[in-house]
Amino acid sequence: MDESEQGAAHKYLVVRDHLAGLVAQELRVGDAIPSERHLSQQFGLSRMTVRQAVDTLVTEGVLVREQGRGTFVAPQRMDFEMRLSTFGEEMRRRGMEPATTVLTAQVVAAPPDVATALEIEPRQKVHFLYRVRSADGTPICIEQAWVPVALAPGLFDAGPPASMYEALRGIGLAPEWGEDTLSADEATDTEASLLGLGDTRAVLRAERRTYSVDAATMFSRACYRADRYSVWVPLRAPRPALVPRRRPPVDAGSLVSDESEATAGGRQ
Repeated sequence: MDESEQGAAHKYLVVRDHLAGLVAQELRVGDAIPSERHLSQQFGLSRMTVRQAVDTLVTEGVLVREQGRGTFVAPQRMDFEMRLSTFGEEMRRRGMEPATTVLTAQVVAAPPDVATALEIEPRQKVHFLYRVRSADGTPICIEQAWVPVALAPGLFDAGPPASMYEALRGIGLAPEWGEDTLSADEATDTEASLLGLGDTRAVLRAERRTYSVDAATMFSRACYRADRYSVWVPLRAPRPALVPRRRPPVDAGSLVSDESEATAGGRQ
């Protein structure tokens, strides 16, 4: 990078850091930032350089653009850690008050893709729950969940449960492990309306299969606002396999000897 390029990068970072400081110390969610023209005059920079700094903060979710209105401080994003916890538990952990609007709660025939995910026969009866999840009054997530009726016959007898995981725990089907599939997408018109999205319609989709012991107990699809959610996935270094993929050959003599010792030990 030559000196001119270094100078341009430095100027861009000065504006970016200035705006980030305003957001952290002076401005509140929904407040407008200074105009590009004002920032250009303040720092003696081109509009292009100023726009680059603003674009970076928009991409990072610090700012949000609204067509025809301007650029504003965006609501804080929440880190979404992939783990078997409920929406309510996650929101309360962040000091926010969760709420749910149930759109549908009924027994239906499992569509083919849902049946495959739950490892049941197509058209087998499942409990279906369709709801909007909110935090501090703001819609955050649209969720659909399916549970086999054969596993939990009376799941909806007292109305849709506030927590599906808690309901499963209450009937001896505590979620023990699961698997998620994540994808980025654009909200449908219905989803945009339910989530209160404006021009920015990016969403994060998550499909989850939840297991209790060896059986799939719930399959769910969730649609999260991308302007309010980011995914945090903890990583670790690989560990040795618990069972080696290839066992060393064992001769018959040593096998008999080891087996005798094990049998004797088991009788003690």
